[in-house]
Amino acid sequence: MKKLFLFLLFSISLQSISQDLNLDNITTIELKNFIRLNHILIDQPDITYTYSDGSQYTLKPTAGILGLNYNIPLNDWLYTGAGFHAASIGDQGGLFTLGINLGVNLPIYKKLFFDANVHFGGGGGFRSLVNGGAIIYTNAGLQYKLKNVAFGIQYGYLDFFTGIQGGDNVSFFVEIPTSVRAASYKDAQKEFIVNDDFKDDFWKKPAVKSVQQIKFDFFFPIGDTRTDGMGNFNNAQPINQTLYIIGFEYQRYMNTNTFLYAHLDTMYSGLRAGFMDMFFGIGRNFIETEYVNFFAKMGIGAAGGRIFPENGLTMYPSAGFDVRVTENFGLSFHGGYHRSLGATFEALTSGVSLKYYGLSGGTKDPITNTKAKSIKTQGVQIGVQNQTYFDVAILDRPDRNLQQIALKINYDINKRFYVAGEASFAYEGGSGGYAHGIFGLGVKTNQFLNRRFSLFLETAAGVAGGGGVDSGEGVLIRPSAGINYHLNDNLSLNLSGGQMWSPFGNVNSTNINIGFTYGLSVLNMKK
Repeated sequence: MKKLFLFLLFSISLQSISQDLNLDNITTIELKNFIRLNHILIDQPDITYTYSDGSQYTLKPTAGILGLNYNIPLNDWLYTGAGFHAASIGDQGGLFTLGINLGVNLPIYKKLFFDANVHFGGGGGFRSLVNGGAIIYTNAGLQYKLKNVAFGIQYGYLDFFTGIQGGDNVSFFVEIPTSVRAASYKDAQKEFIVNDDFKDDFWKKPAVKSVQQIKFDFFFPIGDTRTDGMGNFNNAQPINQTLYIIGFEYQRYMNTNTFLYAHLDTMYSGLRAGFMDMFFGIGRNFIETEYVNFFAKMGIGAAGGRIFPENGLTMYPSAGFDVRVTENFGLSFHGGYHRSLGATFEALTSGVSLKYYGLSGGTKDPITNTKAKSIKTQGVQIGVQNQTYFDVAILDRPDRNLQQIALKINYDINKRFYVAGEASFAYEGGSGGYAHGIFGLGVKTNQFLNRRFSLFLETAAGVAGGGGVDSGEGVLIRPSAGINYHLNDNLSLNLSGGQMWSPFGNVNSTNINIGFTYGLSVLNMKK
């Protein structure tokens, strides 16, 4: 009996060893993507608003729009992606859009390329100009590529085709190549031992250091900061109260202590919902210890909504310190100065962030050169949806159905639960400029019926505003449930439905969502 027990124990240990996974068991993916920053100028309609008290406001003749696009090649000449646009010049501050891109990039001669794309999305600022908010931007031009940067000039036509805003233009762009080293989604939520005899050259590059954070900020307006007068700009009132902001920021380190970042914020209390901002910039760590880090950042971007009509272009210097709680999590405390360039909105800021630190895509720490003991994969799914919201409460007109375009990201906690984040902008229904940003928790089933289907259930909450939607100060809640159809290991179609309501407003709307998701596995380095 004792010999039988020892034999079984030995067999189980052999089976355990045989099931150990190493780097050669990972199906790796390297996506060579690019970030494009562009700027568009369009002529504005010749419109003068006349209010009931006889006062008037005339639109400025030109509007500038700043774009931040992230594109992914589908092959050597075709690419797709997503982009945000925001007002920068004129009086359209608060105009924001979200959309998807499809383009071609073809060689002409050596480093000179032909580039053309079409961008479709939703968003807007003045509802009288954009109506439902649908935007299409078609353009074509030339691109000159260097090793680490590219420049381009394009002729295009931007059209909010449900309204009257838009026009042709000549625009300029700068493009920065970047790469994502990941694994197939089928390898998600596994751990792989780092062996020294891996065959794939993929693992010879160091890991990339990145930081993701959820931000809770407080704006303390100063100077001549004013409201939009509830649509009558001549009735604008000073803003003296604190504004409460929530947002998300992504940082990617370029070297030991310098990083690039982008973040998107929205206001959830202090004014009627509708204020947003979008920034990208550079930061540097000046004093670093094992547990505390002091930093400074400088951002440039756009902001607006529910404030006096301004150009939108905004700067945001800030400084603060981080406290590292665990290897992957920390708290950040910061303060700064939020200032509209060439306009009146300005505020002192303070805030706190929950940070997640990651080393991904390699087997060595890029700073200390420390070797990883293992690679832990985390599943991530990126999706695009068309969302339909029925009978949405509007402040100044009857309830309407809204069509929205949404960008959604799911981070797997384990094989069952995940965290979801979503940004969604209206493009049809007469509420151009309405948008929401939500975070939530989801649970999903195993795949069934030949691994083609799975079910999911989510509950989410966040902030919404703009477009005259009666969401109060913007807080919203949205539970939903749905089904996925898995085309392959990485790509799936999804259909879901739910209910959205605002506890401090009058929105209580049933919704249906249809879209697709692309999954991959982030390669987290474990020391």
